[in-house]
Amino acid sequence: MATNSNWTVVFDDKLIIKQKGDQAGTGYTISDDAFWSQSKFANIWAIQHGASVSTDEVEYRDNTPHSTYADANLGNFNDFINKWDSAHLATLQSNWDNNNVEGETSEQKITRLGARPTSYSSI
Repeated sequence: MATNSNWTVVFDDKLIIKQKGDQAGTGYTISDDAFWSQSKFANIWAIQHGASVSTDEVEYRDNTPHSTYADANLGNFNDFINKWDSAHLATLQSNWDNNNVEGETSEQKITRLGARPTSYSSI
């Protein structure tokens, strides 16, 4: 498998891991069976993506030689990034929602934490 990638996708675990930048090392299991069951993913074991076009790597379940992401013809990788971003936003919002101080007003919470997150983008 390629090294130094920006993203790792593990299909059996339905896991997308951000490897570089803000939140590096953070992975989310994406429970979207319609997404994972697309026929284009049927033979895919894992993906390392984003180090460079020449070192992106797709690993197959069978004896198909590993290929670059572009050669695997799997579509726009941003689909994976968008799934991760949505999961990360949900985590940020949950953390904000659950960070309470007894007796604190909504205005005081916003002063302490800032506004509740409404978006997140890795791109």
